[in-house]
Amino acid sequence: MSEADAAAVATTTEADPALPIDTAQLASQLTKDIVTESVLQTEDAGPDVKFKLVYNKQNYDIEMGENRTVRELKDYIETLTKLPRSTQKLMFKGLVKDDSKQLKDLKLGKNSKMMLVGTTMSDLVAVTTKPSVSEIAATTGGAVVNKKEPISKQKIHQKVLEKGKPEDIMPGMVGVKHPLPSTPLNGMINKTGGKVRLTFKLEEDSLWIGTKARTEKISMSSIRNVVTEKIVDHPDYHMLGIQLGATELSIYWIYWVPSQFVDAVKDTILGKWQTFF
Repeated sequence: MSEADAAAVATTTEADPALPIDTAQLASQLTKDIVTESVLQTEDAGPDVKFKLVYNKQNYDIEMGENRTVRELKDYIETLTKLPRSTQKLMFKGLVKDDSKQLKDLKLGKNSKMMLVGTTMSDLVAVTTKPSVSEIAATTGGAVVNKKEPISKQKIHQKVLEKGKPEDIMPGMVGVKHPLPSTPLNGMINKTGGKVRLTFKLEEDSLWIGTKARTEKISMSSIRNVVTEKIVDHPDYHMLGIQLGATELSIYWIYWVPSQFVDAVKDTILGKWQTFF
């Protein structure tokens, strides 16, 4: 090899300091490309099934082969939402529990809507780094703000709760979290003392609030917030407020909600995994 050829080879193999390589970013992009290609372009994927995925009040159009598994769907969702597969919970006619199921087994249709709940790693970090009461006290010279009066002790709510539990109340449980039941939540009352039932129509992304007089059908994406608090002296039941407008005056209060379903109600309506301490 001539001296000129050797110099040319040396020049092409040296790192160019003007063009630094972000290896982390490159690895992330390559991983995303590999996952997307393997999920969407596999030969035995079968005919495409199209449906909408709803997460954090956003809609995603999904198109995948019907022979793809739920696990593969979650891998693809991770590339779209940055939501780790391990934290994803998919809801379509109830919680989708089996990752080995094929999409065709879920009976998804063209107008179907699948709900996704979960939390990103950045959200988890933000929650786990939340300062403790002692840390707050240390930074404020030992002064800690007193807790607010429990909502259930406020006069407007006490009037309702003093009437006692409804006769057909559902059993409440402390210290456990259950997914939404396959049947409507019932045995609850509203501010006037009227019976209330909640029906979740996940395929329509809607919540039906039923009373003796009528049933209100509300798009879950239009709900601003969900407020919950344990009822004092009744830890197995919660008050639940559904905020329909811009202010707290628009909150529709429901009483005697079984505690084990409260997280599932919030997760489903808000479209995001809620973490409590």
